[in-house]
Amino acid sequence: MSHMLTATPRSMKAAEQARLGTFQAPLQMRAVWQVVSTFGAYGALTAAMYASVKYSVWLTLLLAIPYSGLMIRIFIFQHDCGHNSFFATPLHNRILGRVCSVITMTPFAWWRRVHARHHVTYNNLDLRGCPADFYTDCLTLAEFEKLSRFKRGVYRLSHNPALIHLLQPPLVFMILQRVPFDTPASCAAERRSAYALNLGLLLMFAPLIYFFGIKAVLLVHLPAMVLSSIIGIWLFAVQHRFEASQWFAKADWTQANAALHGTSYFKLPRLLRWFTADIGTHHVHHLRPSIPNYRLHECHEACQQTMADVTVLTIAEALKTPSYALWDENRRRMVPFPAR
Repeated sequence: MSHMLTATPRSMKAAEQARLGTFQAPLQMRAVWQVVSTFGAYGALTAAMYASVKYSVWLTLLLAIPYSGLMIRIFIFQHDCGHNSFFATPLHNRILGRVCSVITMTPFAWWRRVHARHHVTYNNLDLRGCPADFYTDCLTLAEFEKLSRFKRGVYRLSHNPALIHLLQPPLVFMILQRVPFDTPASCAAERRSAYALNLGLLLMFAPLIYFFGIKAVLLVHLPAMVLSSIIGIWLFAVQHRFEASQWFAKADWTQANAALHGTSYFKLPRLLRWFTADIGTHHVHHLRPSIPNYRLHECHEACQQTMADVTVLTIAEALKTPSYALWDENRRRMVPFPAR
């Protein structure tokens, strides 16, 4: 890990705040090109995969790898639309967000609400417990050690990396998100968005099954959905739960502190940056959620003084992060579960 926090987090000066603000404006032509190029590639690859089923199942499964990458990229578009940052107008963001949701199988209005809550609760010791933050929340080491032996075992099991990073993600995206869980009855529009998406998925998959058969549809869509959900949730988790990640009491929590010291800069090769729409530049996103994905890296490069304290993760380091499960308040770092 290329940086560990050694000093008290500093507040951002007005000049730094203003410089970050210059990257908030959406760029219409870049946004349109992202949509055209990405959805064009998605459509072409979909056609190629359906054609490949007749000749080689192995080729279809091989194509599922870039196909899942496109699904992750489209999810980031939906994510930006939820922040009203992809396009300049809320209407265009809502339209694109709902189109993306059919591919990501994630209700747009529901996810927008739970993700907005994440932005005000993450790495805050006094605001833990939101279901949507399961992959970033944690107990402190002291809290864990106070649990009974049975409860410690349950917590270990429920946070086992194989369970939460391999088995749970496909279930969350394909099954759990079919119902508006964690949504109060008062949020009628968000509940409707879940059911409307289910109808949209039915209208999309029914003709595909009719023309190509259930086997072909499963071969084309299921492996990519499983892979993209696993990678997508892992990307989200490692940006918040790594050794140097800092947690704060509510009185000390600020957007700047949490972004610069509670999230990471996941440094990826250019191709993977494209497939993940630069979401690895996560610290910038949390500093300014209104900056669109296509300006995140540019902002990071232009604001080096602001970004100097951010923890940089390589792929090798990121692969180790699922083992960091507890916050040690004395050592001020994330730690693995203690030996039994």
